[in-house]
Amino acid sequence: MNTNNVKLNPNYFIDSPSAWWRLIAALGVSTIGGIGLWSAVVVIPAIELEFLVDRSNSSTPYTMTMIGFAIGSVIMGKLVDRFGVFLPLIFSSLFLSFGYFTASIASSLWEFTVIQALLIGMLGSSITLGPLIADTSLWFSKRRGIAVSIVASGNYLAGALWPPILQFLIDETGWRNAHVIVGGMCILTMIPLAFALKARAPKVTEPIIKSFTPKTNNMKFSPKRTQISLIIAGVCCCVAMSMPQVHIVSYCGELGFGAARGAEMLAVMLGAGVVSRIISGAVADRIGGLMTLMIGSVLQCMVLLLYLPFSSLVPLYIISAFFGLAQGGLIPSYALIVRDYFPANEAASRVSVVMMATIFGMAIGGWLSGEIFDLTGSYKAAFINGIIFNLINMAIVFRLLLFRRNLKLLNTS
Repeated sequence: MNTNNVKLNPNYFIDSPSAWWRLIAALGVSTIGGIGLWSAVVVIPAIELEFLVDRSNSSTPYTMTMIGFAIGSVIMGKLVDRFGVFLPLIFSSLFLSFGYFTASIASSLWEFTVIQALLIGMLGSSITLGPLIADTSLWFSKRRGIAVSIVASGNYLAGALWPPILQFLIDETGWRNAHVIVGGMCILTMIPLAFALKARAPKVTEPIIKSFTPKTNNMKFSPKRTQISLIIAGVCCCVAMSMPQVHIVSYCGELGFGAARGAEMLAVMLGAGVVSRIISGAVADRIGGLMTLMIGSVLQCMVLLLYLPFSSLVPLYIISAFFGLAQGGLIPSYALIVRDYFPANEAASRVSVVMMATIFGMAIGGWLSGEIFDLTGSYKAAFINGIIFNLINMAIVFRLLLFRRNLKLLNTS
């Protein structure tokens, strides 16, 4: 092979073994750093007892963490587009660990909430979803769907692995010591993994969707409108998704099964979500991200309906597993759609904006479900609320599908 040609070829590392090794490291970062998304869920019962607050107030740290995470994703996305993923990742790893150390000495709910929002959410974990997914997408072409789904699975692997571990640490050492241990684990593992992601992504030239026009009229459906539609769809999708994910631990407590059973159920749900994400990635490589999103949205709505008539332990385990299988591929599908519609050099920023919308949906949904519970004394109405938002998501995605046939492609550098 002519080495001179290799140096001049900007696509040399696309889909190469080095890209797959990077993917493994990125998955590790996403799995470890993803603790920031889930620790506030597991700690809800302990926070209620520690600070003597009700369910909606004890859900506030999670909500604010998600808001901080969403804003931080956009900030980190812009930094990744400009500097690559390495330096922002080092920065985030340090702040994530510092956040857990300082959370362990919080003396009030508001202090704990501010630490969660700023250090753990905005400056810590925010790089582990949208920005990391976007960076990974730049290293793959033929297998982009499966690659994006694998790195996005780190978010769910974190949800499958961390809740039982964190619940065990809380039971054995208390929630404050548990946070110190988590902070130490993050800094000792994420910094070394960051060095495996030090290389900048190769520059690529790809076709993007400039605009497309429906056959029935002359209205152009521009990329701007497409992104706005995806933002709204992402919010609605994740308001629905948040009900089981955020409140399953508390829901099991209300039913008399205990927080430990709820943590196990969350792990089952998110473990199944990992399987779903991998399968959905392979499917998306064949049918596209938009159709994959539609299938996942329909399945999520169907499984949410199953939570209404069943409330005993074994059916809840089964339904939670089905829920993970149904919705696991939704988030990667949004990233794949954005990569189809926009230039590669805007990937991290564009993907992070849509990811921000999904995180806002989780934050709003987590808070709203707690409010509905406090008003009604039951989670049934909260499940119905999730179903309504899911139907709105389905309507938006269906509308995008109607416009997809008449795409006008434009090559861009």
